[in-house]
Amino acid sequence: MKTSWLRRPIATAALVFVFAFTAIAGCSAGGSSGGEEPTNSVVEEKGTDAGANAGAEKPKEPVKIKVFKSHMGVGTLPGSDDPHVQYVAERSGVEYELITTPPGSEPAEYINLMIASDDLPDMLRPIGGVEQTLIQQGGALPLDDLLPKYAPNVWESIPQEAWDVVRSATEDGKIYYVPKVFLVPERAPLIRQDWLDKLNLDMPETVEDYKEMLRAFRDQDPNGNGQADELPTTGREFGRWMDHLFAMYGVAMWEGYPEWDIYEGEIQYAGVTDNMKAAIAFIRDLYAEKLLDNETFLNKGDVWTAKINNNLVGSWYHLPAHLPNRFTAMRQGAPDAYISGMPLPKAEGFEGFVTQKSMGEPEWIILKASEDKAPYALKLLDFFFNPENIEFVRFGIEGVQHEVIDGKKKLLPPAEDKPIALGMRNFTTKEDMEDRIDQTVPEDMQQMVRDIFAVSTADAKRIAGDGLPSTVYEGFPDIQSHKLFQEYLTKIVIGEWPIDKFDEFVERWYQAGGDQVTERVQEWYAKTQAHR
Repeated sequence: MKTSWLRRPIATAALVFVFAFTAIAGCSAGGSSGGEEPTNSVVEEKGTDAGANAGAEKPKEPVKIKVFKSHMGVGTLPGSDDPHVQYVAERSGVEYELITTPPGSEPAEYINLMIASDDLPDMLRPIGGVEQTLIQQGGALPLDDLLPKYAPNVWESIPQEAWDVVRSATEDGKIYYVPKVFLVPERAPLIRQDWLDKLNLDMPETVEDYKEMLRAFRDQDPNGNGQADELPTTGREFGRWMDHLFAMYGVAMWEGYPEWDIYEGEIQYAGVTDNMKAAIAFIRDLYAEKLLDNETFLNKGDVWTAKINNNLVGSWYHLPAHLPNRFTAMRQGAPDAYISGMPLPKAEGFEGFVTQKSMGEPEWIILKASEDKAPYALKLLDFFFNPENIEFVRFGIEGVQHEVIDGKKKLLPPAEDKPIALGMRNFTTKEDMEDRIDQTVPEDMQQMVRDIFAVSTADAKRIAGDGLPSTVYEGFPDIQSHKLFQEYLTKIVIGEWPIDKFDEFVERWYQAGGDQVTERVQEWYAKTQAHR
């Protein structure tokens, strides 16, 4: 089995990395602190003292660990005097210094620039495949021996299968990052149940039923404002966040990016399958009838969200755990609003499913330059995995992240002038999610959210490409970026190109390196199957 592609430096990484890693391997680990996760992220931990006292003694003064994370949402960065930061420091001996991208900057580009400078974080949440560049250039610290000693709660909580997936991503088989583990489906097709009820419609069972339902949403004023402003279903620019439309045809998609799954007996890129062609033809029809928002390929995230929150959208795809704030916004204009999970309508000849990715995605990586501080970085991470800290991680500080009403803690919404709640744990089981719903979702929304998860779980399938390392795309940046797919998807759906142009896309994809990437993916898959 050839695995030389795992060893070579990533040719597609930004040139800045070529110069950066001398600094990464050799610069001092002068610290700071940082790290982040919303208070209401899913948590469960295991003994504060067990992790905090493992290995190194607690220093007299907290050791600063600078943690980089992007996409953090609303709020200010907490400083050393923040009570949240101080609470963690007092119990772990580590001060959490959170850093993120400046407003308006692109996260992946900012990480490249940060790594090229001497102002490095101690640990970071990688995006855009940067973890493999760090690993291959010697900028990432192997954690195999450190995790059991300094982060026992992390080590014991994460399933062996997830660690095996992490090891399969590198030629030397070492653990260079802590993976995300999400054992329940994160995403779901969602539908306005109150619109169905108002129009006396049943939940659609087939794609033709779904079309008829969308036509009713378009024509019969289900939002009741007397205007023909309803958007039956919608998505975002580049065809993102409309995975429900692909899912009906058995296409493995993740936020609008084709994934890898088993087709015709082998793991293949979903973007070049017959399933994908059928899905695009279906979506093209929806667009032509204005059943799909005709601004889909222009919608930025905030515009897309506003359309849903303002009671304009009947069917969409998102995260059930994030519904409370969105649902609260809807009810300001529609007091009777109600959201259900939509079982996938059946497309004849296809087995539909909701894509689930459970384990192996990189969550935290410690830089080699911070090797001396690695025990403290892991102690900080272990604090958030410690079961004794679960309530603090969920609810944060009273008066800032939560309030107490009738003896029960209730999360407060984030605000521009409030510090972001700290967090680092991205590990979720079914039990975690149940606890999260009980403790953080308003009572009048809890059953709604539970019912949505039940529906999405029934349709969910963990794809074969779960945990696939970005190294498989080495030397083929266009395939990794999905830009060729996005171009053909957009132009075919809006009617600029005929559906037969899809066959040209498939040819071009293979010509651009699809054969080589497929061979690598199949090689990786065989390797992971041997571990399972």
